[in-house]
Amino acid sequence: MPRCPQLGTRWCSSSDLSYRWNRRVLCQSPATLGKDPKICKAKMFCLPQKESTAPTTCTGSTSTQDMESSYGDGLQGECLRKPDQKQPKLYGVGNPTAKFSSDSSCLSSRGRVIKWFWDSAEEGYRTYHMDEYDEDKNPSGIINLGTSENKLCFDLLSWRLTQNDMFHVEPSLLQYPDWRGHLFLREEVARFLSFYCKSPAPLKPENVVVLNGCASLFSALATVLCEEGDALLIPTPYYGAITQHIYLYGNIRLAYVYLDSKVTGLNTRPFQLTVEKLEMALQGVNAEGVKVKGLILINPQNPLGDVYSPEELQDFLGFAMRHKLHVIMDEVYMLSVFEESLGYRSVLSLERLPDPQRTHVMWATSKDFGMSGLRFGVLYTENQHVATAVASLCRYHGLSGLVQHQMAQLLRDHDWISQVYLPENHARLKAAHTYVSEELRALGIPFVSRGAGFFIWVDLRKYLLEGTFEEEALLWRQFLDNKVLLSSGKTFECKEPGWFRVVFSDKENRLRLGMQRMRQVLEGQSKVVEDASPCRAQEPHSQPR
Repeated sequence: MPRCPQLGTRWCSSSDLSYRWNRRVLCQSPATLGKDPKICKAKMFCLPQKESTAPTTCTGSTSTQDMESSYGDGLQGECLRKPDQKQPKLYGVGNPTAKFSSDSSCLSSRGRVIKWFWDSAEEGYRTYHMDEYDEDKNPSGIINLGTSENKLCFDLLSWRLTQNDMFHVEPSLLQYPDWRGHLFLREEVARFLSFYCKSPAPLKPENVVVLNGCASLFSALATVLCEEGDALLIPTPYYGAITQHIYLYGNIRLAYVYLDSKVTGLNTRPFQLTVEKLEMALQGVNAEGVKVKGLILINPQNPLGDVYSPEELQDFLGFAMRHKLHVIMDEVYMLSVFEESLGYRSVLSLERLPDPQRTHVMWATSKDFGMSGLRFGVLYTENQHVATAVASLCRYHGLSGLVQHQMAQLLRDHDWISQVYLPENHARLKAAHTYVSEELRALGIPFVSRGAGFFIWVDLRKYLLEGTFEEEALLWRQFLDNKVLLSSGKTFECKEPGWFRVVFSDKENRLRLGMQRMRQVLEGQSKVVEDASPCRAQEPHSQPR
């Protein structure tokens, strides 16, 4: 396939990609953007705040990557706006309570903040639970494509969890345990992680702490590693609930490394993290007087479905070691990589860690085993001071002895996991992903997805007239009003308004109905944008699209 002579980007025709677009997509180099009067530069968004720039002249699409690449559909251009004259900001420091308000006088200041988080951050989730779709009892209820849960393998899991070996009671299971977890469970966790993370040497049970989920683990780690007011560095977009996890107990903030969707310069893929971006963000945050104590990495990444290569992992860990930063590695989707070609590697598979005393790995059954309601999380760290401090908090976040027994039985059953559960789970995830991807292509919607996790990162910027977060929130509301729950980019601290996360790990009937409801909203919004946008009305006919 021929390539663009300036960027090396492939020319992509509709027949090549099976897209339902009518014409060939034109790639423009950074040098030519802005010089042709028909073309204007893409707007950069700096901080996740209100921004609005009036549309000027319109362009065609930006370059599109084909499906043979590992990034799903390329990012289709929209009506581009006047360039921002200011240099885009590459970092930011979170202020979780910037919009805090409360009339709960009976609560302490901490209590008011905690209640405010619930009131402000959980609206869609609460609304869903009050009107949950049921094929028989509530067919007009809300379809949840916003919460990242695997609902595809209940039949497999219910069978395994009801086998005779799961039912066992002895006195020690009904008594207070070692707060790190019963030794028999920590031994099984160490063997499980050694095998599935492909560690070069057997992992040790004394480095394992078990508790009730990764939310508790984020909270505990942030509390024991950071002083009040410190920050943890995190690339955006990221799983937004981490903000709440680390703030409510320890008053710890996040320092954002803003990534964007442009594939230019050093970026070979959308929202690519590099050491250079980490360095610039750390310098900027430090210059504002904020002390950074660590780096959070999610691998596979949520919401991008991306994976870091071993070389990238070593580079990021090397960066952290140079600056004496702790690294919290969230690998909660490590067994949910359904595209084998990605070659996912756990950080525990690396031959040697640059700074093992500051590297802390978390995993849970919530995602990989579809047990988000069971609440089982794991910390692996060689730093015994950290392990002991987290274990002390496990008296508030521990597991019952009966659940610990069940988890040990599940994790030791490598034959069932490797020969039955994982192959079938991956096949079902891939089929669901394929269906939603095809629906998005039919709508001409670009997206980012590499074949890991339960979600697709969808680009709905063309449905926003002015490209603001207010419009993104209104579009989210339209989806919810039409009985489909999505997660908007703002909740992931994405700096570009108009991105949404769509979860596909659900049964076919719910996916079909959810995508149908999405289509209804987008078709209506498309008409609104076409009618209201003078940019689109004045689009030059000579510009290829």
